[in-house]
Amino acid sequence: MSRFVNFIIGRRSAWAVLVAALLVAAVALGGIGQAQRDGTALDALPVGYDSTVGQELLDQLPDEGTSTALILFTTDTEDIKAALPALAEVVAGVQATYGAPVPPGAAPAQGAGGPPGGAPVIPAKDGTAAFTVLTLDAPTATAAAEQVSGLRAALDAAVPDGITAQVTGPAAIQADLAAVFDGANITLLVTTASIVALLLIVTYRSPVLWLLPLSVIGVADQVASVAATHVLRATGVPWDESTIGILSVLVFGAGTNYALLLISRYRDELRRHESRADAMAVALPRTAEAVVASASTVVIGVLCLLLSAFPTTRGLGLACAVGIVIAALAVLGVLPAVLVLVGRWVFWPRVPRVGQEGLADHRSLWRRVGDAVAKAPAAYIVGVLAVLVVMGAGLTQMRAGLAPADQFLETPEAITAAQRLGESFPAGTSDPILVVARTDDAGQVTSLADAATTVEGVSRATAVDPVEGIGQVQVVIDSESGTRGSVVTVEALRQEVASAAAAHNLADVYVTGGEASMIDADDASSRDRWVIMPLILVLVAGALMLILRSVLAPVILVATVVGTFAAALGVSWWLFTGIFGFAAIDASMPLLAFLFLVALGIDYNIFLITRTLEEARDHGTKEGVLRALGATGGVITSAGILLAAVFAVLGVLPLVVLAQIGVVICIGVLLDTLIVRTVLVPAIVRVLGERFWWPRSVVGAGGSHRPERVEAL
Repeated sequence: MSRFVNFIIGRRSAWAVLVAALLVAAVALGGIGQAQRDGTALDALPVGYDSTVGQELLDQLPDEGTSTALILFTTDTEDIKAALPALAEVVAGVQATYGAPVPPGAAPAQGAGGPPGGAPVIPAKDGTAAFTVLTLDAPTATAAAEQVSGLRAALDAAVPDGITAQVTGPAAIQADLAAVFDGANITLLVTTASIVALLLIVTYRSPVLWLLPLSVIGVADQVASVAATHVLRATGVPWDESTIGILSVLVFGAGTNYALLLISRYRDELRRHESRADAMAVALPRTAEAVVASASTVVIGVLCLLLSAFPTTRGLGLACAVGIVIAALAVLGVLPAVLVLVGRWVFWPRVPRVGQEGLADHRSLWRRVGDAVAKAPAAYIVGVLAVLVVMGAGLTQMRAGLAPADQFLETPEAITAAQRLGESFPAGTSDPILVVARTDDAGQVTSLADAATTVEGVSRATAVDPVEGIGQVQVVIDSESGTRGSVVTVEALRQEVASAAAAHNLADVYVTGGEASMIDADDASSRDRWVIMPLILVLVAGALMLILRSVLAPVILVATVVGTFAAALGVSWWLFTGIFGFAAIDASMPLLAFLFLVALGIDYNIFLITRTLEEARDHGTKEGVLRALGATGGVITSAGILLAAVFAVLGVLPLVVLAQIGVVICIGVLLDTLIVRTVLVPAIVRVLGERFWWPRSVVGAGGSHRPERVEAL
């Protein structure tokens, strides 16, 4: 460690470190760039589930790379049947440009019209709507977005007066989802950097100092996005549009926390050392202990996502691990060199001078809070736990599973069109359930269709003759997507189809489509929660045991973060339903919020406890925790507020799941920073004293005990 520190802070070697860092950044950003994503829609589906395997079979058909779009025509002034010939001409025009038509699974209604072999325009019985189905050549989300955008523009220009045309169906939903992330990474980056800059200015009260950590972390963020995408591509792990945005938020949040800790300790040491190099020689190793411990727990936590059933979630975990490593390296390897090179003036107007009072000796607000806690620690423990229990009461009312219509903060056309379609046609018309079978026998497919029609809630089931050994049954259900009725219908359909398949010796029969995939995704998310969340706790606690060489302390610290998460989730539920108007939480949200809150929330406890160990060398554990609170209270509070604000930035995207993750983490980090770390943990340490470190013995000054040196972590 000493050689590493000396190299970074040396007069000449510091310049070498800075130049090397700039060269690495230049090569990464200018020469390499981010790896291109080449994933498919299957990457977002849970591996091995019924709907996913069925979709894999469908992808083997000759029309691989296509996607279905549904065109809805509506009118409020007349019977739409009179306009069917004109609408047929509109369809004939767009089908020639945007893709080959496919039948919607039913014969054209009488008088529907349309070119020979073309897609029929089917009117509703109420005369207010009609629809047709087109197959678009859209192998990727980007291609789907381009096709759907062009199709919508062409329809707007071609439909008769008094008729409105909208595009929905799987292709349109995929396109509108992709549109959410158009320019999203730039928006997130600019918003995040602006918030970080503002909070750093407020924290440091300096017109210059904030530029140093922001510049280092900003470059680290861009390098992390390049490195992460290339690691993902090299390992064959897919990622989606949201990965880089979440990665950027994480790197800025964690990196700024580490920078705040380093600069705070460096400023404190400048009050004891005339030489900047000597001050950094003390500050960097002490800070590195906490930062390495913190980064290790975060990396261990996010790597647990590699066990997820969803390929893109695995990609998020691996990308975040790469980002945290780069953020820690930038703060510990580059920022110290920059700080030593620029001199004390960068702290102006609050320039630290030798002889000024240190943070641990200063009677700060946080030390006064600690003294108050020390007078009645047991009462504070009971009070804080009671507050957390009350806040977590919302967990008893929580409901998971968002319908497609509820997944956007701003409802896109694909969703509004699907809702309007459900008013005039069976609700499942826009996205039929598909029964997929590996068979060459058309009779067997017909038998599956006959079985499907017996299921309550099924409006229509149409057999499609096998192509290359794969047959389909298109099933339209009555219930709206995401409702309890649709879930019951799909589950009953699966049971009936399984019985029919067994009767005809069909081994490979699967139920897929949008509704079936959503049900399986909710089941997979539940499985992920039960597998990954306990594993995160065990591994993070294990890492802390190795770092602190203690058993009891890590268990207590992890338990406090779990309590914070439960309270934050409970309060968030009331906010979601009472203020934001969300009908439910996204099934994947609790896992991601838990991961980031536990992995990052434990940071503040690590910062506090590592400083407590240091102070316990001369002052004992009970006094040491109060001195540690006084020394770290300001920087940890600043770091927590900054991290909470950074994750709240996810709300700039009109996607409900990201907004929900941002809200839960924001509330959780504030709780952890302002209440748990400030009151609960110090109170527990005061009650337990030296027993807090069990089985480790940390003997401090006071009484008849002789002070012993606390080994470096």
